[in-house]
Amino acid sequence: MALVNEHFLKLPGSYLFSDIAKKVNTFRITHPKQNIIRLGIGDVTQPLPKACTEAMHKAVDELTRKDSFRGYGPEQGYDFLIEAIIKNDYAPRGIHFSPTEIFVNDGAKSDTGNIGDILRHDNSVGVTDPIYPVYIDSNVMCGRAGMLEEETGKWSNVTYMPCTSENNFIPEIPTKRIDIVYLCYPNNPTGTTLTKPELKKWVDYALANDTLILFDAAYEAYIQDADVPHSIYEIKGAKKCAIEFRSFSKTAGFTGVRCGYTVVPKELTAATLAGDRIPLNKLWNRRQCTKFNGTSYITQRAAEATYTPEGKEQIKETINYYMTNARIMKEGLEATGLKVYGGVNAPYLWVKTPNNTPSWRFFEQMLYEANVVGTPGVGFGPSGEGYIRLTAFGERNDCIEAMRRIKSWL
Repeated sequence: MALVNEHFLKLPGSYLFSDIAKKVNTFRITHPKQNIIRLGIGDVTQPLPKACTEAMHKAVDELTRKDSFRGYGPEQGYDFLIEAIIKNDYAPRGIHFSPTEIFVNDGAKSDTGNIGDILRHDNSVGVTDPIYPVYIDSNVMCGRAGMLEEETGKWSNVTYMPCTSENNFIPEIPTKRIDIVYLCYPNNPTGTTLTKPELKKWVDYALANDTLILFDAAYEAYIQDADVPHSIYEIKGAKKCAIEFRSFSKTAGFTGVRCGYTVVPKELTAATLAGDRIPLNKLWNRRQCTKFNGTSYITQRAAEATYTPEGKEQIKETINYYMTNARIMKEGLEATGLKVYGGVNAPYLWVKTPNNTPSWRFFEQMLYEANVVGTPGVGFGPSGEGYIRLTAFGERNDCIEAMRRIKSWL
């Protein structure tokens, strides 16, 4: 008899964004004539950069000819993309990696969820709160999160580090040792950031406590301020304590194309029960060779094209488009008297609900009365209660109209 992994049974009935989709579909059925503006799920709306589509067409043509056909590619990624990543994303910031420290994937979500494969099930976990749900759920699935405490909405083996207006959304350094800490900056969902001195405190903590930092930098391309680091490796010593995840999804509109990469420095090690130090780069490479067949050649050629002069300029235009949306939305929301965070170095706006209205209630009020969809903050963790997340990834006219509706409603 086959037995299920009972840790999956501990998970809430459905994924946050599935719950939102069900509620929106119910509204559409009961209000078929209403035009809904979706500013909840962080999917992009602008088309792929022309440089990328041209590269994809060229790659497809190569696969039609015997002399340039390619079958299985390297699980770690093609050298042409890895070299472009190192040359453009790290070398200009004084950060140097060898090609074998970069692992191309099918998007950051996959690797942030799968990285736990190389870590023991009984490691303690620390997260900023609110947090991207995948970090928690992937640890629940392997038994690392413990048990859900219904009253608090917290998992027993997870240390929650609140990020609220009271602490300016800067998580406090833990007073106890934690094995694994998740950091996402620019932050999803709050849209807030850490300065280099603030991030250095985390690296110092990790080095002093033999803690592994899992650093999600999926939104680094949206950073506008010079004092905000694009990579944790800008901090001295981070190669000894951190794995970094990057994505082309929001940078170049690859949410449907699927491509990203993970950096696992060779200096990074973790211990066995016997006390031996094992390089995590070696373990992650073994994991990928066993469970991953590599990102498609066509996709990797498209990703490579993001680093061409044309690709960089086209991506810059798209990011400016979304960040202009963010500015319009932030100004519009603040004009109604709402308190708004984020939207400056990230495409997310973290909005305090008026009169401490619960997140799901405000979500439904905004849906039914303004026909605008956001994401309830509590879906990202206990400290998200009383907030709602809006994204700037919509069409310009939709963003403007959504702000008009919200202003009229409130």
